[in-house]
Amino acid sequence: MLKPLNEALEYIEEHLAGPIDVTELARIARTSEYHLRRMFSALAGMGLAEYIRRRRLTIAATEVIAGERSLLDVAVRHGYGSGEAFARAFRAMHGIGPSEARRTGAPLCAQPRMSFRLIVEGSSAMRYRIVHKDAFNVVGKKARLPLVHEGMNTELVAFVRGIAPETVQRIAELSDQEPSGIAGVSDDLDVSRGEGTEFDYYHAVITSADAPAGLDQLCVSAGVWAVFDSSGSFPLTLQYLWRDVFTQWFPSHPYRSRRGPEIVLTQLRAGGTEADSELWIPVELEPSVPERVPDRP
Repeated sequence: MLKPLNEALEYIEEHLAGPIDVTELARIARTSEYHLRRMFSALAGMGLAEYIRRRRLTIAATEVIAGERSLLDVAVRHGYGSGEAFARAFRAMHGIGPSEARRTGAPLCAQPRMSFRLIVEGSSAMRYRIVHKDAFNVVGKKARLPLVHEGMNTELVAFVRGIAPETVQRIAELSDQEPSGIAGVSDDLDVSRGEGTEFDYYHAVITSADAPAGLDQLCVSAGVWAVFDSSGSFPLTLQYLWRDVFTQWFPSHPYRSRRGPEIVLTQLRAGGTEADSELWIPVELEPSVPERVPDRP
């Protein structure tokens, strides 16, 4: 998996001065566009579009300082429709406008070119199973919440605590299949998985029933799920498990992520600081993809 990803990074470098087709990038990486964005975000710590933007602004900064082109020419060369749009993007990354950077020679930021390398770890085994599920419903209470990568999501905790006990009981009684019991279901996540981006969170059960009055429902199509379990400090162990699934498990297995909700079933231990958890990730087998055809000169 890492070799095709590095080929995609090479393609980005070759096309920074023009439009970059993410569909073509996914073909080069031998995976789907959705999985490419998810994998890139997990491995690089930033979204694919953000990386491309920062690489372009890094190259643009060298041209700004060199002074051989007008600022408008530099802006257009790197895909900006106006000098104002370029100046805003330049300032957001470098902390200074392009005119001032050219005039003063102030220090600028740089986004180094990335490459992915294999680091051999695997000192602890990842427990997983593959589950084929028919279509089902997610039924419970829904909220739009910010994504938190590490530590407690206080808005999520407040939402769950605000659900009346009698409502929680109504939800729990609808559970009729695996994963059984009340779960946390995340859907409609931003593909970048950036800290603070919003997603739909359901405090809900997996069921064949339709939602009764007062509850929310998400209909989920039949598909395949990779199910991982973990035990340890809550919520960090679970958050690290999600990271490890994308940085370790996917690159070494013939699956890729697909669109669909992610499901977490958590059983807190006494004291509430540790938990046993199950993480359900929607997956599909990677199809056979032909080798990349070299670009024509």
